[in-house]
Amino acid sequence: MKEKLYTIELADAVKSGDECMFCWLERKLEQENLEFALGSSYMEGDIREQTSRKGFCRYHTKKMFDYGNTLGNAWILKSRLEYVNRELRQIMGHEQPGKGGGILGHFSRADRRRAEGCSAAESWIRREEKHCYICERMEVIAGRMLDTFVYMLKNDAEFGRMLMESKGFCLHHFADVRMICEEKLKPGEKEEWIPKLGELMGKNLDRVQEDIDWLIEKYDYRNKDADWKQSKDAVPRTMQKLVGGHPADPPFKGKK
Repeated sequence: MKEKLYTIELADAVKSGDECMFCWLERKLEQENLEFALGSSYMEGDIREQTSRKGFCRYHTKKMFDYGNTLGNAWILKSRLEYVNRELRQIMGHEQPGKGGGILGHFSRADRRRAEGCSAAESWIRREEKHCYICERMEVIAGRMLDTFVYMLKNDAEFGRMLMESKGFCLHHFADVRMICEEKLKPGEKEEWIPKLGELMGKNLDRVQEDIDWLIEKYDYRNKDADWKQSKDAVPRTMQKLVGGHPADPPFKGKK
């Protein structure tokens, strides 16, 4: 493989005990990228040029605020705001306000938009909302992680054994795993691993189902003295299994 092999990270993830090894990796990767963006790299001209042009999505903007580092955030926001202000003014300066009036004024707003098309300013803003410096960095590395996952299935029997003893994946990352296996495994390898991955997923969905069921039963007065078993944290783990992420995590903050 031409890309870096993330074998150590994958091995750590499968041994982590997390409900989803790729959620574990995603959190680690996201935290590393937040630290990179808000560390000393914000003083590097080429990095600030990228963050100015790409900006950050709403989700990662909140993560950056939670992280802290007021000066780092201020420098990044200053440069991004200068870029947006300059580009938006230029676009609006070439627009022709009022174009498409007349009879179109009698249509609903939605119908007018379909008839006229959106403005240049709106179109530019919508495009800007679709990219994020951190999301794009994570997406590239996540793709390489999936490639490495397939590589390890093919070449590391111990990894395969640990995988089958793990808690598997959330639904979102199970779809990613199925996709990459369909694309990269040979026919014989698919015959071996596709059923195994389905078995792993089904077994762990059943486990989480039992935990959330028992959590509900524990609220019955007749079970007040019964053991909680593994159900005390069943709500955040079930959330993770269904949609990914770590809903019980506190905000990730920079080291003081």
